[in-house]
Amino acid sequence: GDSRGWFREMFKAAPYAEAGIATMFVQDNASHSERGVLRGLHFQRDPHAQGKLVSVVHGEVFDVAVDIRVGSPTFGNWVGEYLSAENGYQLWIPAGFAHGFCVTAASATLSYKVTAPYSAVSDGGIRWNDPAIGVSWPVSDPVLSPKDEVQPFLAESDHGFQYSF
Repeated sequence: GDSRGWFREMFKAAPYAEAGIATMFVQDNASHSERGVLRGLHFQRDPHAQGKLVSVVHGEVFDVAVDIRVGSPTFGNWVGEYLSAENGYQLWIPAGFAHGFCVTAASATLSYKVTAPYSAVSDGGIRWNDPAIGVSWPVSDPVLSPKDEVQPFLAESDHGFQYSF
């Protein structure tokens, strides 16, 4: 960056392949939300399971991935990272993981590269505040969609992912 602004390379296949993300992205999506909005935890079942590469192009979010692969040694565990336009961090969410985020700035715009197009019949979700997962969200009373308010808990979810070695 300089006094005019900045330039950032958002994706280049070779470095991602070297990091173990050798995949074909088929669609780019964007979403915009206001402070306190929490979206997730979402996933898509096979045969339309999605991997997602998430970036923030405006604002800041706390972004979360939860392992929902039955039989995985990390099943039900989560990771979270603050992603912002300023820090330029990205989060790779492989198929078999649920994804969610909450907006911690006045507003945020996210960019997603996905490995499969959206499929309503494959769409699924898990309750954002499932105590068995225990995500430490930086918001206690988030703004949720009606769909996210009633998602099942992980133990009740029909996610259909099996862990393979």
